Order: sequence, then C-alpha cells, then structure tokens
Amino acid sequence: VDERTAKRTEFQYEGGIRSFVEHLARAKTPLHASPIHLDDQRFLEGNPETIEIALQWTDGYQEQVYCFTNTINNRDGGAHLSGFRAALTRTVNYSATSRGLTKNLKGNLSGDDVREGLTAVVSVKVKDPKFSGQTKDKLVSSEVKGWVEQVVNERLGNFLEENPPIARKVIATGVEAA
Repeated sequence: VDERTAKRTEFQYEGGIRSFVEHLARAKTPLHASPIHLDDQRFLEGNPETIEIALQWTDGYQEQVYCFTNTINNRDGGAHLSGFRAALTRTVNYSATSRGLTKNLKGNLSGDDVREGLTAVVSVKVKDPKFSGQTKDKLVSSEVKGWVEQVVNERLGNFLEENPPIARKVIATGVEAA
C-alpha cells in the first residue's frame, strides 16, 4: 500500500515458491515431476513464524539456492542457508546409507555432491530477524538455523522414505557427482 496515494499492489504468484522453483529450473530437465515442498509454523510469544522450502533436482550441474527472510532476498544466505545445507546433506546421506546405495564410495556424499543440480528456495518469516549489516544480505539469527535443520531432517527424510523412486534418482545423482 502506498499511503501517499492509497494505491494498493499485491504481489502473489499462483503456486508460491513451488512455482518459483519450477520457473528457476525451467531450462533444465527435472529429476522428479514437481518440486518437493517443506513447511512448518511455530508461535513465539503469540506471533506466528514460518519456514517454507521448495526444492527440485535437475540434470544440471549448478546449485541454485535463493534465501529470503520476511520476503527480503538474502544474497549471502545466512543461518537458514547453513541449516538447510547441513540437514540436506545429512538427510540424503542417511537415506543413501539405509538403502545401501553408497557401498562403492569411500565415506559419505559431500554437500557439493548432494546439491549438484539442485534448485531451491528457502524462505523464513520471523518476528525479529537479525542481519549482518544494513543491506540485509545475510541472516544471523542463530535460532533459525536449528529450526530449519529440524524441518528439513524430518520432512525431507519422510518424503524420501515415502517416495523411493525419487530418493534413488537424487542419490544416484549425488553418487555420480562424487
């Protein structure tokens, strides 16, 4: 709302960040039909806070991850990106090990291997975010990292467990990258 002129503009994309991920990955061939969507909500002191993550692996080699805090683009990522990457690597490695798909590897898949061809959007909406610097390029609210890790571990782990064909494709891509 522009309070000077009372002009109102609403920014909304049908399908939300899932559609955004599809748009970002449009030039590549996806490994699974639609983006994986993870979300969670909690209340701190009566105020709602949310996490919303959409991710899709493609046949590409580059990782594309965009981070937002309260709809502000955080170009340098921050706590939510760190939590996402750590949990993603741990969850995919757990899934790969439990299926016996990494027997020919020495050790686990690295984070770079797991994220090869990944397109993702990580969005958090929190009451009192803390940033490094005035440009808000990096979120430094440490409590967000643990929360994002918990959500990705739990929800992505369940998704991979319930969708073995997608899990095998994602793990095969990581093994090939390794």
